[in-house]
Order: sequence, then C-alpha cells, then structure tokens
Amino acid sequence: AWGGGEGGMGRGPSGARFQSLVKTKGGLGSGTWTELSTSLLDGRSRHPRLRDREHECDGVTHEIYNLTNRTFSAPIEPEDILLLAHALDEVVDLAEEFADKVELYGIVTITDSAKDFGECLAKAGIELAAAVGMLENFSGLDPVLQSVHRLENDGDQITRVALQKLFQANHQTPVDLIKWKDLYALLESTLDECESVAEIMETIAIKNA
Repeated sequence: AWGGGEGGMGRGPSGARFQSLVKTKGGLGSGTWTELSTSLLDGRSRHPRLRDREHECDGVTHEIYNLTNRTFSAPIEPEDILLLAHALDEVVDLAEEFADKVELYGIVTITDSAKDFGECLAKAGIELAAAVGMLENFSGLDPVLQSVHRLENDGDQITRVALQKLFQANHQTPVDLIKWKDLYALLESTLDECESVAEIMETIAIKNA
C-alpha cells in the first residue's frame, strides 16, 4: 500500500499524501476538460485559464515525482503511478494546445462537431476524476472506466461525422479545411489519451486485485 495498509493507496502519512495529490490531479484534469467544453459551447477562448490549469497540473506532477522517489512502497509500483501522472498531464497538455491553436488560427465560429467533442471530453473528465478517487481501494472502478471507453467510441463517431461535413462544405477555403482537420485531430488525440489514462488505471487495479 502507499505508506502502509492493505491494497490501494494505504493509510500512512505518505500514502495519504499520494492519495491527496492524485485526487487533486484528477480534479484539475476534469476541470480543464470542462473548461474547454464550456469555451467551445460559448464560442470564446479561455486559453489563459487552460494554461494556468496546465501549470497547476505540472506542479502537482512534480510533487508526485519527488514523493515517489523518496517514499514509495508496494503493492502499487512507482512506475505505475508515474505513468498515470504523465498520462493525465498529456490530456491536459493536449487540451491547452487545442485552445492555443483556436487562437492562433483565428477561429471565429466553433463547429457543432467541436462542441459535441468538447462535451464528450467533459464527461470523460468527470469519469476519470471519479476513477482516480477510487484508487484507494479500487471499489466500483470498472463501470466508471467502461464509461470512458464508451465515450472514446462516441468521439470516433463524432470525428467521422465532422470530417464528412468538413469535406462536404463548399464554403470552406483550403486554409479553413486544413485548420479544422488539425483541430479535430487534436480533439481526437485528447480523448484517445483519456482512454489511455483509463487503461493505466485498469492495469493498476488488476495488479492489485
């Protein structure tokens, strides 16, 4: 256990700190994806706030790395929790990159497909934050992670429809087409990374069953 106890994160001082940090990281991730979804629905940039969340996430990851190097005990392996922290960082980084590119590309009107994708990401964020909170004893984890997998499948369908609309839109200039193709790819990568986070947690749960 993390810092003592049976299974999960443990009940000792270091285990409690790990638990707190991982939950904080899950909450920051969920907040980031909700922020992105809201910005897409509102049609206005929240890039500065997303950038701030990314920096907060980096700070939590740094503390997790330091604590892992100092005090980590079985059964959860150090590489597993570091892998989870890195994967959560990747999702936040991709969300921030998307917001940055919306500004960079001078996007004025957000497509319905992008809004749908944002809502999908927000839902995945809520599920992942809940899953992170279950790593203490792994109870109820499986159905939550299955929800993330379903949302990733939904995202694949949204991408398919989005690209069909993109190439069928006669009013799109070649430049607009390139911009939105890149943006959709970023959104898809973000949701794919959410699924990777879920898979890492599944692996941790299996190892500690």
